[in-house]
Amino acid sequence: MNNVIILLDNLSDWKPYYETNSISSVSDYLKHRSSSKSTKLVLNLSNDYSYNSEGYYGSLLAQARGDNAFPSVKTINKLETGAGLRMDINLQKCCYQWILKNNIQTDTWHFYIYFGLCQEKGLEKIARFIFDQYPCPILRVELNTRTKNQIESVKYVSLKDLQEEQQDFFANALDRFNKKVWRTPRMPKAFRYSLGILHDPSEAFPPSNKKAIQKFLEIAKKMNINAELITEEDVTRLLEFDALFIRSTTSLNHFTFHFAQKAEQNDIVVIDDPTSIIRCTNKVFLKELLAKEKVPAPLSTLVFQSNQNSFEEISEQIGSPFILKIPDGSFSHGMKKVNSEETLQAALAVLFQDSAILLAQEFTPTDFDWRIGVLNGEPLYACKYYMAKGHWQIYQHLDSGKSNSGLVDTIPIYQVPQDVLRTALKATSLIGKGLYGVDLKVVNGKAVVIEVNDNPSIDHGIEDAILGDDLYYRILSYFIRVLEQRTL
Repeated sequence: MNNVIILLDNLSDWKPYYETNSISSVSDYLKHRSSSKSTKLVLNLSNDYSYNSEGYYGSLLAQARGDNAFPSVKTINKLETGAGLRMDINLQKCCYQWILKNNIQTDTWHFYIYFGLCQEKGLEKIARFIFDQYPCPILRVELNTRTKNQIESVKYVSLKDLQEEQQDFFANALDRFNKKVWRTPRMPKAFRYSLGILHDPSEAFPPSNKKAIQKFLEIAKKMNINAELITEEDVTRLLEFDALFIRSTTSLNHFTFHFAQKAEQNDIVVIDDPTSIIRCTNKVFLKELLAKEKVPAPLSTLVFQSNQNSFEEISEQIGSPFILKIPDGSFSHGMKKVNSEETLQAALAVLFQDSAILLAQEFTPTDFDWRIGVLNGEPLYACKYYMAKGHWQIYQHLDSGKSNSGLVDTIPIYQVPQDVLRTALKATSLIGKGLYGVDLKVVNGKAVVIEVNDNPSIDHGIEDAILGDDLYYRILSYFIRVLEQRTL
């Protein structure tokens, strides 16, 4: 975990709370705290964040010194400018129902958010949503009960303005947000960095199996990294960590993307970053990008719900049969093989429920797909993923709810055809410098990219079959290199 500094305008503002050695006046921090390789989590509880105030400079100089400022200057500026905030329809409905249930009669009403938590039962999701947009210790949210988008304003609140009951809730929220403030570390040694590994224990097809996750924890400890498993419920703890490694299948409008966004906003090193998630998870975007940069890929075309779509028209462009895909499917979900007008219309009826645009892609049957793992622009591992027995995909999802999958061979990098490697590296160079898995086929002697995956599989016994523990060392070393570069 990070060491913590709590900034106050006056140390007396902390009088209602437990004693701690973590507090400092803003003035002392500005005058005496110098840049250091030891990153601090700076909780800025100044009463004034206005531009050019000491509170403002507390966050500004924290970032310049390599500390993690909370709130960040970016958040302070958003609060000062009153940048608008709009809830989606589900949160609007939740808010409206809460207003009715609690018989709120006034045109406006407000509540408080403390480190992403609120006292009002039933508004927890709304509090978390607002906190994700405005990560700040204490927020006052005013709701307009007569409009569709009920958020009227979001403002920060001074610690000294809290009433006694609010002080108790604030202290408990802070305790949950960063236990380091109150408790003596149980670790016998100080770790160099802290890493949150975000996973979903209930996920059916996680990107890393349990043995791989344990390997990451084991190797991290040997590298003097305090790695800890976290889940969706730990969003308010994210700023405790120097780095975030997402090991749950990513998607837009999903908690994995919200974690990645929040990490990037707070200068936390993250794999995979929001830009990579946006570019990889949407096959429509990827199709356009690969075409623009002339990266070899199967013939494809976009299919729009607003059009009259026929099998004859699509097959004239890309051949028959062809594959119909939703933009953000994974693990062979959201894909249909189409070989007639009847199968096309049946597939469209199902897939258009999830997306107004689909990708129709040339059917290129092969015994296996190449998967090239790439980290920071360098090949990391190579696998041959074979099709499920008697099926055209790697995964075959049965109506019973069970799934079959093909065999996997892990191959030394030097045995991979050079055309496959070159094409994979060119594709990932268009995405970023993170961790990717490029799926390719060799068709008529030429490598073509099927898709580029952020958050690729790292399973114990499969992707690590050649490198062993070194695979985990290389991935964790990436986090260390980026963190060290930021302190130079």
